[in-house]
Amino acid sequence: MTTKRDYYEVLGLPREASAEDVKKAYRRLALEYHPDRNKNAGAADRFKEVNEAYHTLNDADRRAAYDRFGHAGVTNGAGGAGFSGYENFGGFGDIFDAFFGGASARRGPRPGRDLEYRTTLEFEEAVFGVEKHVEVDREEACERCNGSRSEPGHSPVRCSTCGGSGQVRRVQRNIFGQFAQISACSTCGGEGRTVQVPCKACNGRGRKRRQRTIVVNVPAGIEDGTRIRLTSEGEPGEAGAPRGDLYLYITVKPHELFERHGNDLVVEMEINLAQAALGATVDVPTLKGSRTVKIPQATQSGTVFRIRGEGVPEVGTSRRGDLLVSVFVSVPEKLSAKQKALLEQLSETLQPGSATRADGRHSGDGGLIGKIKDAIYGDGREA
Repeated sequence: MTTKRDYYEVLGLPREASAEDVKKAYRRLALEYHPDRNKNAGAADRFKEVNEAYHTLNDADRRAAYDRFGHAGVTNGAGGAGFSGYENFGGFGDIFDAFFGGASARRGPRPGRDLEYRTTLEFEEAVFGVEKHVEVDREEACERCNGSRSEPGHSPVRCSTCGGSGQVRRVQRNIFGQFAQISACSTCGGEGRTVQVPCKACNGRGRKRRQRTIVVNVPAGIEDGTRIRLTSEGEPGEAGAPRGDLYLYITVKPHELFERHGNDLVVEMEINLAQAALGATVDVPTLKGSRTVKIPQATQSGTVFRIRGEGVPEVGTSRRGDLLVSVFVSVPEKLSAKQKALLEQLSETLQPGSATRADGRHSGDGGLIGKIKDAIYGDGREA
């Protein structure tokens, strides 16, 4: 029984050779041993050996199996995939078709063009979701010819140049063999059919530009900058090819009260000196109305309270973020004589720098942004 040579040895490559090295070696050896060029005895067998080695090492999965188990790992051989023999090639030029385009360069009807539009949402629309009507200017199939490009009562006919294939094959011969170049037919544009009597409404184009209203169901919780893909809402393709897609880019207007951080909302709440010192019950605005929140005694300016479930929905789920209420203590700009006297009496009983935040830290610790971040990541007080 004849023992097969190592595939790396056949191609003259080290085992760590790259995929590009494999291709280069194959091209060189295929040129040298292809039976259309080399009439010496044994050239055909050598070519089959080179071909088999290439189609094993050029396939990542087969190469991995070969590297691990040798020829036993690819017992069906490259020939099992229909590649082992010279008979699988129509001629010497087919090698170049595989590497330099050839049949793979065939052009079919082109799919429709994708479209991009932008729409702006109100803050509440982005949070709760909305049915948005978007005006789109796009090409549509002509109503008179239904996209056939021919006048009613007439139909496109098979292209006489390409015989209906939409492709033209040009064959050239030189000292290396024959080369085939396949390109789209210039007569029919690759469609395989030509129009004899063009539609009067669209001048034989098969389509006309129109304004359309697209209804888009924007999901609750969508964020600013999100791109929504609407499949097959772009322009029509050629000769029955699929339509393109419509990409809708979302811009969300800012809110006068609320600021969004992920799925959480942040709102600032003003309280006065007495409410901060003695505690109070206040109404806090939410996107659904107002909520009552109890402010404890000795609340410091910048304290953040968390109201569960009053934030933004997570798209596609039933989960919601929270509302973070950042309170700040307002200092009156003008005081009555009575208010001034009372504050002076209070001031005499207080030691400077003795104020402590409700969470135990000194009132000077951190800034507002840091406090909001603390609340977002779990340090906020429950309201």
